[in-house]
Amino acid sequence: MKLNPRPLSLAALVFAAFGTTAVSAQEKILNLYSARHYQTDEALYANFTKQTGIKINRIEAKEDELLERIKNEGANSPADIFITVDAARLAKADELGLFAPVQSKLLESKLPANLRTKDWFSFSTRARVIVYAKDSVKPEDVASYDDLAAPKLKGKVCTRSGSHPYNLSLMSSIIANQGEKKAEDWARGVVANFARAPKGGDTDQIKAVAAGECGVALTNTYYVARLMRSDKAEDKKLMEKVGVVWPNQKTTGTHINISGGGMLKSAPHKEAAVKFLEYLVSDEAQKYFADGNNEWPAVSGVKVANPALDTLGSFKADPLNVGDLAKNSALAQKIFDRAGFR
Repeated sequence: MKLNPRPLSLAALVFAAFGTTAVSAQEKILNLYSARHYQTDEALYANFTKQTGIKINRIEAKEDELLERIKNEGANSPADIFITVDAARLAKADELGLFAPVQSKLLESKLPANLRTKDWFSFSTRARVIVYAKDSVKPEDVASYDDLAAPKLKGKVCTRSGSHPYNLSLMSSIIANQGEKKAEDWARGVVANFARAPKGGDTDQIKAVAAGECGVALTNTYYVARLMRSDKAEDKKLMEKVGVVWPNQKTTGTHINISGGGMLKSAPHKEAAVKFLEYLVSDEAQKYFADGNNEWPAVSGVKVANPALDTLGSFKADPLNVGDLAKNSALAQKIFDRAGFR
């Protein structure tokens, strides 16, 4: 059940959206606040209900709106689970003290240690890669993120805003791997190489490279995979003009980020909440993430059937813990601001 994301009073939310206060905490209900806006997730939720009999009441909105709502609702919040994309966004919720620790041997055994914290968990991964114009840039010229700051790419780099969580998390990984000084030097070098001021989303960056507006750009892999799987002639033609590089294969590995979530402290249906989190690491749920939204499973060994991911191939991933990415996000923003990466 998907609910209207418009602001409601606490009373209206509790009674209109999730039933009366007489509802028992043991009733088979899960109240989910989600900042994932992918239609393919519908099957994911429907299957959970089919397997468990637990009805999902869902509110979808932007991360900031949902976090503000949870804060305003306080201890009386009906929300059981908060789900979003990017470690930086999950860190924000964690800093607000919204998550409750979850003890689950299943989650611990299924998820690698670097893809979980004590309070929130990763359920899918995506990589931040470099796309380049085949007719003007050689792949060896962009073999690493460091290359984006090299003088040879002056006037050739396109990117979305430095304040976007995708770029903040990348910067967080650079801080963790190289230190603050080198991270700032990198940011200043990238700014000096801008083909234009940062704007648009990741798909816009890919299109700008294909159009010759810039030579290289950063993007998350699921945007690339989505275009690769498109039936539209213009998308097929676009992808013929761009190549994809897995950065840092000889050093730290390509930066990966995640989609994840956790149980809220105020959750009225804690048993259902844990069941839902554990369901998300099942092979079936993991396949939904991969095949439906072009993400990689967070659980190793899950076989998926996604031709775009197969075409992209395997790569060496940066093993940084998602918690380390999260804790550097505030410093990442300060560095971008100092460097003029708006």
